[in-house]
Amino acid sequence: MRGLTGAGPDRVRGSSQAVIAAVAAIAALGLFVAACGTGGTGTRDEGPAHASAVAGAVASPTPSPTEYKQVDAVSLLKKDPEVSGTVKRALKPCSSDDDYPLNVTYGDLTHGPVNDVLLNVVSCSDGVGIATYVYRDVGGTYKNVFTAEDSPVYSEIDGTDLTVTKQVYDTDDTLSNPSRETVITYTWKAGRFTVLNKHDNYYSKTGGDASAPN
Repeated sequence: MRGLTGAGPDRVRGSSQAVIAAVAAIAALGLFVAACGTGGTGTRDEGPAHASAVAGAVASPTPSPTEYKQVDAVSLLKKDPEVSGTVKRALKPCSSDDDYPLNVTYGDLTHGPVNDVLLNVVSCSDGVGIATYVYRDVGGTYKNVFTAEDSPVYSEIDGTDLTVTKQVYDTDDTLSNPSRETVITYTWKAGRFTVLNKHDNYYSKTGGDASAPN
């Protein structure tokens, strides 16, 4: 009796395992049949779905960003009649043949199909801004759309706005210690740059530090 009692649970467990295995096999068969019925590829369905999404994106591309086109900045300035003779004379190599005191930045300022070109002419000795210009591609030719030659001046691209910083000196100020700076932000509107905002930063004379505004 003890042997029969002990063998009972073993037979029950064996039967249960057999039932579970059979159910699992039926379930797996059902999934396989369903996948075949819908033309799927089983567990690989996720892969082709992503491929289809990519193919769809290629077939219907979103508008491309502004195109980048490198320019000969030195030649652009020298040929521009709006650039003063003073700036053109200052535009000479500092040390080697191609080491011009010129900073070139490409970016979207006028929302055209090609990147605008921001040029800052600086001094060779101390990097003080001499003049700044913005050129816009118009039908394949770069046109001067902004000029500031009241040195010291320097411009930067802030998002899609143009930020121009001008150092302001009082009569007793040294070159390294201006009294303040005027910061003007321009935005492109109706085919021209218009002033978006303007503010002055006044510098402390304490300790000769011209980097911290009051």
